[in-house]
Amino acid sequence: MSIGKVIVEADGGARGNPGPAGYGAVVRDPASGEVLAERAAALGVTTNNVAEYRGLIAGLQAAAELGASQVEARMDSKLVVEQMSGRWQIKHPGLRPLAAEVATLVRKFDQVTYTWIPRERNRAADALANAAMDAAKGGAATGTLDGETAFGIVTAWDADAFPAVPESGEPASGAAAGAGSGRAAAQGTAATNRTAGSGSAAGSAAAAGRPREDWAPRTAPATRLVLVRHGETELTAQKRYSGRGDVPLSAVGEEQAAAAGRRVAGMRPDRVVSSPLSRCKATAAAIASAAGGVPVSVENDLIECDFGVWEGLTFGDVREQYPAELDAWLASTSVAPPKGESFQQVAKRVRGVMGKLQKAYEGQTVVIVSHVSPIKLILRDALAAGDAFLYRLLLDPAGVSIVDVWPDGGVSVRSVNDTAHLLPSA
Repeated sequence: MSIGKVIVEADGGARGNPGPAGYGAVVRDPASGEVLAERAAALGVTTNNVAEYRGLIAGLQAAAELGASQVEARMDSKLVVEQMSGRWQIKHPGLRPLAAEVATLVRKFDQVTYTWIPRERNRAADALANAAMDAAKGGAATGTLDGETAFGIVTAWDADAFPAVPESGEPASGAAAGAGSGRAAAQGTAATNRTAGSGSAAGSAAAAGRPREDWAPRTAPATRLVLVRHGETELTAQKRYSGRGDVPLSAVGEEQAAAAGRRVAGMRPDRVVSSPLSRCKATAAAIASAAGGVPVSVENDLIECDFGVWEGLTFGDVREQYPAELDAWLASTSVAPPKGESFQQVAKRVRGVMGKLQKAYEGQTVVIVSHVSPIKLILRDALAAGDAFLYRLLLDPAGVSIVDVWPDGGVSVRSVNDTAHLLPSA
């Protein structure tokens, strides 16, 4: 289902000030009160205010993952509510970067409002925060994330509910700039994505079998996803936008596809799944043949981003002809090229495919032959990276990346853009 408005209840605290700290956040449906997502994490030693801001950030991130367009943030922290509403100045230098992070997240929604509530009406988030503080004090939480200790974050793809990585947007110009309004986020699929640690509220999720992010060996077999970009085409060699146009492989691209087939055959794939475009289907056929004739199927949602009127143009052409549109596109994954498709739209359909494949071929090795944009988005989500990742990652024609995923939500990226199988001339 689509998500319109959600309520975020957030809290944070420390055992001492500063002291072992943690936060909790709950995302609810405003009509039914149903819990759509929960977040909790231990922060090590810090202050109450930092923990409270972290709770708000986690709640907004969860709302963005769900595809919400409007958020009412409810907190029992008068300080955070008043500061983010713009009524109080943010004087403490340690809180300004956190407020800026909130402001960046706010741009993902049509509207964000802040409401102060008494502590007794914030019991769910308070319980999660207390469980996280217990974990911080006892050292029970595992894994680190941006200097924080996090636990129980679900990262597995699900055909009906994929926990997306938050879109990073553009940097805030001021600590609370943009609070209350921003760009529309793409409508997503509702996901119940609860995080858990030790303690009463958070521990119950762990007891229910939700995963932890750690390096512990898993007993269940992984589903191995071998991501292969198609071989070179004439447009690839000319560095032109090549989206929905059905451009065939060049002679060099055919050689690259054959080389990728020899590389991937050693992984003993069970199936090859391809984008519907001929450059991918030819690459997929070469891989399947090298692997002994394994089955090949087509998934339409693995198709490249629709670049609209930019199709066939170079970056320089677009810069000259569509400077404002290009700047907007580069600034936000929610913006599409004229008559084209945004990266958020691509990510939504690709997540659906990933969940479908993981369920259909659990414990097997599946080769996915696709394009730059879908593969980058898959790797961004697998690595829990921000949007800047999309512009910093290079994917060569016929490059191979490997991601292992487990039923409990574990994800391991084993390689990215491996091109050792390609000849220097290719």
